[in-house]
Amino acid sequence: IFKVQSELCKGIRGFLDGRGFMEIHTPKIVSGSAEGGANVFGLDYFGKPAFLAQSPQFYKQTMVGVFERVYEIARVFRAEKHHTARHINEYTSVDLEMGFLQSFEELMVLETAMLTEAFAHVKEVCEKELAFLQAVVPEVTEIPAIPFGEAKEWVSRTYNRPITDEEDFEPEEEKLLGELVKKETGSEFVFVTHYKAAKRPFYTMETPGNPEVTESFDLLFRGMEVTTGGQRIHDYRSQVEKMERLGMEVAAFESYLMAHKYGLPPHGGLGIGLERLTA
Repeated sequence: IFKVQSELCKGIRGFLDGRGFMEIHTPKIVSGSAEGGANVFGLDYFGKPAFLAQSPQFYKQTMVGVFERVYEIARVFRAEKHHTARHINEYTSVDLEMGFLQSFEELMVLETAMLTEAFAHVKEVCEKELAFLQAVVPEVTEIPAIPFGEAKEWVSRTYNRPITDEEDFEPEEEKLLGELVKKETGSEFVFVTHYKAAKRPFYTMETPGNPEVTESFDLLFRGMEVTTGGQRIHDYRSQVEKMERLGMEVAAFESYLMAHKYGLPPHGGLGIGLERLTA
């Protein structure tokens, strides 16, 4: 399993290095949280409050204004109490960010190509390990995409399930959607797009003309979410206005907003849970 995961990382790195991405290494002891403050590990940093990083989000957005394309494969930490096979408190995140996007859909095209290349690499060099594990590496050609609202209604209609959560998927819904997509298209992957703004972080760009949904996506694989991504707000005034609307303390994000103030290109990125993908 370690060998397969190692080669999966090599495949991803090779793909990104070949397309002009630069690998960066961001701090893991930080002064603020990127994904919301409820699930951070707090610590005493020589008498000052600090946290273990939930994500390299703020740093990779800043660095996209310098190098245009950046990535990191590193540990992140989520202080969530759970007892499931889907979550761990410390995991490896494959993060990338790219500038000068025309649309968030470019990220989906990039990820499809990246997984195709990485999986081909694993199949080539891990033949013995895959046989021992009886693991089947999926074929990736074209990944279908479906808007979040349509996906919820499709599962509800097909399985006669009432929709109890309008803003997110239940684990069982993700599993059932995966089964439907495989039956309909043959794909073990599906992109779900345009998640509700209420369930996405404050830096996620809202869809022009429909601020209730966002220019974002998840990639589901065999009924489990393995990627979250989307386009970010790059305009300083727009980002500050959204933070104020959400009741956030803008002054606490001064260093993050500095990049917006002095100019960021239209950009977006994604994060893949390496353990989930390997599993």
